[in-house]
Amino acid sequence: MIKINLLLARKEKKKVGVRKEIIVFIVSIVLLLLGLGVIHYLLERETQDTFAKISNTKKEIAYYKSLTTEVNKAKEAQKSLQDKLNVINALRKEKASPAKVLDELSIGKPEKLHLESLRKDGSKLGIEGIAMDDETIANFMTNLRKSKLFKNVDLVVSEQIEQSKIKLKKFILSCEILLI
Repeated sequence: MIKINLLLARKEKKKVGVRKEIIVFIVSIVLLLLGLGVIHYLLERETQDTFAKISNTKKEIAYYKSLTTEVNKAKEAQKSLQDKLNVINALRKEKASPAKVLDELSIGKPEKLHLESLRKDGSKLGIEGIAMDDETIANFMTNLRKSKLFKNVDLVVSEQIEQSKIKLKKFILSCEILLI
């Protein structure tokens, strides 16, 4: 009779099975570690790309801030120049104003009237003079009212004076100048 020891074959099959399980376990751990390494590498690369984008964005922000400061300086310079132009234009307008006022006064002044002084305060004009009579003063006021340059022509004072034994009328008028 032949005896076959089957126990050893079973033990060796178990040893081979355990070895296979250990090898599969080690291979799966190695594959897991490789997968985690690849994921870590991809995340690290994405983080670096994000930091690079942030850096570029900060540079762009600094560039645009410098541009806005330049634009603001240019706007201030433009405003300053515009203010200067406005002053120049106002001076040009007012440069001709006294000549126009004197021209209108000389056109409207009757022969029997003498102007002594003119006082300008803003748009108000005070006129002092001497006339032969009240009618001459009234004619002068009417002529000023007809002019497009004067409005609100009022007689402030009219009093009789004597010069060289001649009775004359001293007057003060007030009016507003309309600047064109």
